[in-house]
Amino acid sequence: MSTPLNRLSPLPVRERAACMCQHGDRCSSFAPGHALHLIQARIASATPAEWVDGIVEQADAATGDLVVRSLDGAAHALWNGSGAALEAAQGTPVALHARYGVLAVGRTQFNVAAA
Repeated sequence: MSTPLNRLSPLPVRERAACMCQHGDRCSSFAPGHALHLIQARIASATPAEWVDGIVEQADAATGDLVVRSLDGAAHALWNGSGAALEAAQGTPVALHARYGVLAVGRTQFNVAAA
């Protein structure tokens, strides 16, 4: 007779998980707004027609909140925990791929979440 294995359900494991960016370290999560995954960057670059140019209207480095106004006038409220608000100060030109949640500031790309 075999002994049943004691396994944790996914719910308690997810509740205990915390991204390291909340503690001032590097992001350890690929969830929206955290670290940019290689596949996410590649699929965003594979769909160049969906990039939208814009200007940063507001950037709060303390909270990671950004507001990007696209050239067609639409405002995009975004959040990033890995430093996008530090790189993209108010008035910085950026490119946003809203479908895959990627913000490009120059050659640097960030994973962003819609706020």
